[in-house]
Amino acid sequence: MHKNPPHDPKHQKMHHHKAAHDHKIDSEDLHHEHPSRAHGKNHEHHEHHDDKHAGHHIDDFKRRFYISLILTVPILLLSPMIQMFLGVSWRFPNDYIVLFLLSSIVFFYGGKPFLVGAYRELKQREPGMMTLISLAIIVAYGYSSLIVFGWTEVDFFWELATLIVIMLLGHWLEMKSIMGASNALEELIKLIPSEAHLVTENGEIRDVSVSELKPEQTILIKPGERIPVDGVIVKGQSSLDESMLTGESVPVVKQAGDRIIGGAVNGEGSLTVTVTNSGEEGYLSQVVSLIKEAQESKSRTQNLSDRAAKWLFYVALGAGIVTLVVWLMLGYSFNFAVERMVTVMIIACPHALGLAIPLVVSTTTSIAARKGLLIRNRTAFEDARKLNAVVFDKTGTLTQGKFGITDILPATDYSEEEILSLVGSLEVQSEHPISKGIVEEMKKRSMTIHDPDAFEAMTGKGLKGKVNGKDVKVVSPGYMKSENIHYPAEEFNTLSSQGKTVVFAVIENQYAGMIALADQVRESAKDAISKLKEINIQSMMLTGDNKKVAEWVGKSLHLDDIYAEVLPHQKAEKITEIQQEGYKVAMTGDGVNDAPALAKADLGIAVGAGTDVAIETADIILVRSDPEDVVSIIDLSRKAYSKMIQNLWWATGYNIVAIPLAAGILYSAGIILNPAIGAVLMSISTIVVAINAKMLRA
Repeated sequence: MHKNPPHDPKHQKMHHHKAAHDHKIDSEDLHHEHPSRAHGKNHEHHEHHDDKHAGHHIDDFKRRFYISLILTVPILLLSPMIQMFLGVSWRFPNDYIVLFLLSSIVFFYGGKPFLVGAYRELKQREPGMMTLISLAIIVAYGYSSLIVFGWTEVDFFWELATLIVIMLLGHWLEMKSIMGASNALEELIKLIPSEAHLVTENGEIRDVSVSELKPEQTILIKPGERIPVDGVIVKGQSSLDESMLTGESVPVVKQAGDRIIGGAVNGEGSLTVTVTNSGEEGYLSQVVSLIKEAQESKSRTQNLSDRAAKWLFYVALGAGIVTLVVWLMLGYSFNFAVERMVTVMIIACPHALGLAIPLVVSTTTSIAARKGLLIRNRTAFEDARKLNAVVFDKTGTLTQGKFGITDILPATDYSEEEILSLVGSLEVQSEHPISKGIVEEMKKRSMTIHDPDAFEAMTGKGLKGKVNGKDVKVVSPGYMKSENIHYPAEEFNTLSSQGKTVVFAVIENQYAGMIALADQVRESAKDAISKLKEINIQSMMLTGDNKKVAEWVGKSLHLDDIYAEVLPHQKAEKITEIQQEGYKVAMTGDGVNDAPALAKADLGIAVGAGTDVAIETADIILVRSDPEDVVSIIDLSRKAYSKMIQNLWWATGYNIVAIPLAAGILYSAGIILNPAIGAVLMSISTIVVAINAKMLRA
């Protein structure tokens, strides 16, 4: 069933003459340039979910890891427990002081990110991985330091150093895999020019900062410029490229009285505009607010390893206190009871847990990259396994975002080839998307393109010229009506009702035929929708384009639901509505108009050919712009989650056995977990986790 929400008249696009097209629009204005892709940048902090890494650059973790690793080698060699395990003795006077000093550097320098992270977690009353690691290293360092003063005979400096090194490695791998913060807000601001041409009361034109503009002031927008603020045209006519903002796939003709949106690209005409909204009230500013709000709400989610660490922290703390109390109640010395408690608390933080998730993330990221999927938000990617609805934007996602000819209907006196040859010879002079579609069809048919003897663009109406001695015009339906040129209305209405853009060929002032064009549906989109149906996932379309076009695409692809003529803030609201119906929603899009919805969805997917804003807002980027990759995301998410669960069991399973033994539950039977044996078990657990992660296959 195809649903269309009631259309809000106040958001109705004004004067969207889809067929009317001018042919002087520069290609650079029609196709917004994308200087740098988000996935090519290293950023310090992913705003979506990695608060535990706040303030730490990926290189910071890398540097701390290598320095701590270098210091850990002598710590291991100087440790009496390791020497005893190896059957050697490298002891020398005051070796404990050297061991203490080296361990202190590792604790304060290597352990700083975890200690700071633990402080943040405890401040928010949400203990997680950082708190668990900090508990272990503080207990290990504090207890081991007592050996310097002769207050204990057991040290855990080797445990402290190896735990910090492995956890630093895990977090470095994790950050390296996630790689990339959300710069959507910065990218949006780039769409607004810094200066505007203010028309003063005496008619002079003065360049001023956009931030200085106030409602009711008048500005001039020159051809090819980006519109600085929302406004109403008071003089002039031009075609505007609003595709990045509204999803409208064809440049829209605007004239006096029409509203224009800040961020759109002006075409060939000069416009005098009265400012209506500036600053925080502007269209783009509202989009910024929507994205910010959605990102903040999403950042509260906890990832899988943090949830496991949270419970292990409570187990470690509880088990440690119970161990101390029980041994004291049984009459054992305080030193013995404290040693058991410390052993339990240190063992409770498994080294393998630090690698259990990051190694799967690293492997998954590598597999995903080979498949053309760039994961930016791991938490959202993990949850992709729960998705039961995928919402697609139309233009550039389900369709190619470029026009192609669907029908050529010549008058009785002409053939398809004749019409295409005459029309195409004019269209080749233009950079308009419709022109490109017609010329592309001529190339497919290997047709000769003639050089016109005369050529002229008629603003908002079409083209005219002389080809092979004939007067040829390629015009809009509006021109045909204004000039009272008769054409087959029934055929035109049929094509128009299918959402196709129709242009007319007029030769020697007589109707000669019509050409219908439409944004081409991707073949891969059909396969993607089919595969989603097989795994019981609903497919929906959410677009700013008009209802007729949306319905034509929806029927072609057999979509479950269609929502058309929806503006950006409505898109985010519609995603919320779908979620409230009980769906876990993925949103796939490529434009500024999709950014709020991408941020609001459970999983935001940007196609790589889209705008930087969409890419920066998304959780996953499809490099190949292939809708079938959405299916790959869900499949990979399910497999990755399975591996994560397996690894968490391998990592914590060791603890399930080790904690009771370290506490001394079998002490009466002469069985107690020696820290050296604990280290061996820890190493085996870590190796198993690493091998299991690498066995992940796409």
